[in-house]
Amino acid sequence: MSYGGYYGPSNENRGPNLRVIGAIIIAVISIAIYSFQTQVNPVTGKTQHIAMSPSEEKTLGLQAAPEMAAKMGGKIDPSRDARARLVQAVGRRLVERSDASRSEYVDNYNFYLLNDPETINAFALPGGQVFITLGLMEKMTNEAQLAGVLGHEIGHVVGRHSAAQMAKGRLGQLLTLAVGVGASGEDDNGRKAQMVAAMVNQVSQLRFSRDDESEADGFGLRYMAQAGYDPSAMLDVMEILKQASQGSRQPEFLATHPLPETRLQEIRSILTEEYPNGIPRNLVKGVRLEDGQPVGR
Repeated sequence: MSYGGYYGPSNENRGPNLRVIGAIIIAVISIAIYSFQTQVNPVTGKTQHIAMSPSEEKTLGLQAAPEMAAKMGGKIDPSRDARARLVQAVGRRLVERSDASRSEYVDNYNFYLLNDPETINAFALPGGQVFITLGLMEKMTNEAQLAGVLGHEIGHVVGRHSAAQMAKGRLGQLLTLAVGVGASGEDDNGRKAQMVAAMVNQVSQLRFSRDDESEADGFGLRYMAQAGYDPSAMLDVMEILKQASQGSRQPEFLATHPLPETRLQEIRSILTEEYPNGIPRNLVKGVRLEDGQPVGR
């Protein structure tokens, strides 16, 4: 719809530009709503801009879980598969023995192994639904590596990253609309301006997403150690992802995840700071995924 069709050139010179006024109103209201929708995370202590309650996150995640699983081969039944049982056991151990136990999702976590041997991926839905593909699990060799992946995804849930991203995305969409309204006219400037604003919004959201990934890595390392796992196993996970991304990577500033090399550097820095004298001997790598036997140090 062209807003400029209602105003002739002579009218625009005689009074206020109603398109600009409308754009300003949309922008101010959008920013005000976003600014006032704040909640304090009980685990991290951070004040976040979030438009959903934890109970709404739980409901959304539970509703979306079957569809997400179906798109990636379906859930492997833990009653029939030892690998799926291990995913459940390690996930629950991480939640029960770490700071994640203080989150509002502690009774809502579910851990699923997906029957997709081709895709190397893991992800979490709001409220505690955590998934890992068979393709990624088969690349790993020990329990601590699995704990690193699941701990990272638990970190996303505890950090409420999905809910925060949704709030930011909604704000970005409304501000993009405001730009389109303000620049609209018969010369197609509105459409072009809205396209530029949409691109800027998309890139800015990717930046937020990379920050979330780095934060989730930090959470995952902490939760691993609290649950008794050797956090240096996350370095092995990054090497797995690095190998998997060969030949298919894109520029980091347009990626939702930092490149594995970047994450390797960040994880090494965290481990050096946390354990200047080396990883404590009581933190172990658990069992080998191949045969269930303990891994030596």
